[in-house]
Amino acid sequence: MSTEERSLNFIEQIIEEDLGNGMSQDKLRFRFPPEPNGYLHIGHASSICLNFGLGLRYNAPVNLRFDDTNPAKEEQEFVDAIKKDVEWLGYEWAEERYASDYFQELYDWTVEFIKSGKAYVDSQSSEDIAKQKGTPSQPGTDSPFRSRSVEENLDLFERMKNGEFPEGSHVLRAKIDMASSNMLMRDPIMYRILHKHHHRTGNNWFIYPMYDWAHGESDYIEQVSHSFCTLEFAMHRELYDWFLDQVYDEGKTRPKQREFARRNLSHTVVSKRKLLQLVQEGHVTGWNDPRMSTISGLRRRGYTAASIRNFADTIGIAKRQNLIDVSLLEFCVREDLNKTAPRVMAVLDPVKLVITNYPEGKEEWLDAENNPEDESAGFRQIPFSRELFIEQEDFMENANNKYFRLTLGKEVRLKNAYIIKGESVIKDTDGNIIEIHCTYDEDTRSGSGSEASHRKVKGTLHWVSIPHAVKAEVRIYDRLFTHENPDGDKDVDFKEYINPKSLEVITGYLEPGLKSAEAGERYQFQRLGYFCVDTDSNAEKLVFNKTVGLRDTWAKVESKD
Repeated sequence: MSTEERSLNFIEQIIEEDLGNGMSQDKLRFRFPPEPNGYLHIGHASSICLNFGLGLRYNAPVNLRFDDTNPAKEEQEFVDAIKKDVEWLGYEWAEERYASDYFQELYDWTVEFIKSGKAYVDSQSSEDIAKQKGTPSQPGTDSPFRSRSVEENLDLFERMKNGEFPEGSHVLRAKIDMASSNMLMRDPIMYRILHKHHHRTGNNWFIYPMYDWAHGESDYIEQVSHSFCTLEFAMHRELYDWFLDQVYDEGKTRPKQREFARRNLSHTVVSKRKLLQLVQEGHVTGWNDPRMSTISGLRRRGYTAASIRNFADTIGIAKRQNLIDVSLLEFCVREDLNKTAPRVMAVLDPVKLVITNYPEGKEEWLDAENNPEDESAGFRQIPFSRELFIEQEDFMENANNKYFRLTLGKEVRLKNAYIIKGESVIKDTDGNIIEIHCTYDEDTRSGSGSEASHRKVKGTLHWVSIPHAVKAEVRIYDRLFTHENPDGDKDVDFKEYINPKSLEVITGYLEPGLKSAEAGERYQFQRLGYFCVDTDSNAEKLVFNKTVGLRDTWAKVESKD
């Protein structure tokens, strides 16, 4: 849908207003600026779709820029994962940039700051600096080092750069206003000392710029026109603009920071710090665990790029933060997979069904439609025999008139096959049913064209032929947290809400055509849900992940609570 066909969101209105006030469209440039200190999550997906979506809408370039200013937490692994996620979502960046590309330029600017009296080296401890900053209602007090001479500041800063001082011994601060009502303007730190190996610059630097200093100037160097970030950076805008004021040249594009609300997802967390905790403490198997809110976890679980893009478009952009129910994300993937996923038959909780009047040793190959939503998907053949697996819940020995699955004395249809009638059961010594006996009507084969094949019965069951069945490990995933907002109670550790039943591993039996299924392929297990071949799958062992059920079962559970 184009901007002309729908109402503009407030960010598009900002852009349209700027264009109306004389900005040339060829000056539009956007960026997506992740820090490579973890894997991207569903919240980042909204920002990716926003920035790259604007690029597509206005035919403007979008840079992928890594804010790699903290080597203590950043790794090449995260850079590679981020690039993979953005590409998988279907977007192409104009240029791949890094804040570290600009370390020398930032340093040179900083030297000019010091020479003009706009920055100084502070030798206080971090604790003393924090105390000296004051409170929101009380102004800060000047650092005892605020009046250092230009010469001393230049000497100390160069020696900081050369690695002559230990971490924490000095910082470089901008000299702004210790009485500002915005505490971020009270002489913010521009550089700190870090004796850490950087994944791109190696050991060339011993000082690293702070986010507020590097981010806006990186936007300026790249000539980004609009810098969009989440609401927690609203108070940073004044500092963003102050730093730009010091380096801005007339005639160049001046970046404009504007903020939008973060969209949190229910029954999960989207904080990198908390996601890292889950990984490091072993609550999940890794960043790409299918229970995680990371893009790589969602991809492994079977979510499609189209479903995530549609989710981001559906929730839109807002000025107020709110909690989005995960059922909306599940609806989006269900809607997409319904159109694209091949239908197959699998039984996950099997009980043996024997058709007593079907000839022993006989085998048939029946036609089955691959996807009724896609006429071009065609048909496949599935084997049928005397002995089948059906789901335990699809049989009840003694059932009332409202039970439309298999029971004794009543008929149901086996999908793509015959009508059968329950006759008797065999039980073990504990009274558990281990085998169901039934008879079939050979004239009722689906698609045969016979009059009997059109006979109506109220129930239809899926099944798998036992002699042909392929065994697979099936991982049934549920929501990672039992609480819809695990971050909501600040007095409770979010990990207290981890769902102990978020993963169940079972053995399933699948139609034989799935034996060659490859990692990443998605299917609808008929009547059960959507499933995806896991990356752990191989020629010796099939592994499937449950992506989502055919219906939102949580809605029923929560309505009972």
